[in-house]
Amino acid sequence: METDEFLTIKKAAEGLYKEKGSKFYGIVYSVNSEDEVKAKLEEVKSIHPNARHHCYAYRYGIEKEFTRMNDDGEPSSTAGKPIYGQILSHNLTNVIVIVVRYFGGTLLGTRGLIRSYKNAADNAIKNATIVKKVIQKKYNIHFDYDLMNDVMKILHEENIVPLDKEFGATCQFTIGIRKNKEQETVARFEKLHGLKVDKM
Repeated sequence: METDEFLTIKKAAEGLYKEKGSKFYGIVYSVNSEDEVKAKLEEVKSIHPNARHHCYAYRYGIEKEFTRMNDDGEPSSTAGKPIYGQILSHNLTNVIVIVVRYFGGTLLGTRGLIRSYKNAADNAIKNATIVKKVIQKKYNIHFDYDLMNDVMKILHEENIVPLDKEFGATCQFTIGIRKNKEQETVARFEKLHGLKVDKM
């Protein structure tokens, strides 16, 4: 069965690497969209306005992956690529790693740059708390109050905690169903007479 789990970080973390006077600050953030990527880049540039380079790599999207690497003026493939390599090495997604360089006056050469950006990225990720998450499919379920016990039984047995609840003339729950159990769980709800299931 195809896995429906993925690794990401719980919250932002930082790491530092020094090489011949240059300082490389690595920062890893959780991101889920292009807008969040842009926001984190702007945030880091505002915190480190005097840095020589703001290099980065990101990976987000669970079923359709979005990736990018940027050397920000460093020689081609000496910054973004080694940063991205650490994202892959730790098997993370929904993250951006930004490495900020303060130039120390000594040229590091290709190998030195690759080593520095790699280590700064690695240090930041190692300082982060890595968490395992599950791919979920969102659904709305609509039902009458007399089905409440049956609905709650299924939710309990499938280990589903409603994301939202609305109580009016009828009940409406927004739920996330684990991808690998999507079909069988939806089928269980559809067996309840009068309950309506809508995929979001």
